[in-house]
Amino acid sequence: MTKDEITKKVARKIKTARLTRNMTQAELAEKAGLSISFYAGVERAESTPSVETLAKLAKALKVKSSDLLPF
Repeated sequence: MTKDEITKKVARKIKTARLTRNMTQAELAEKAGLSISFYAGVERAESTPSVETLAKLAKALKVKSSDLLPF
């Protein structure tokens, strides 16, 4: 699996978790302490989130960090 493939799969998992919780991008970004533009880039797979960012998103989504990984 390439870095781009991993980034796309992570983005899909984050978006799915966000939509399942009926959250907007702005709400999730705020809860995770991220800018809306950066978060939107993560969700579009334009930015690869760091481990720290994944942890923040997982906490905001109330899931385990491993739930956001494709492996």
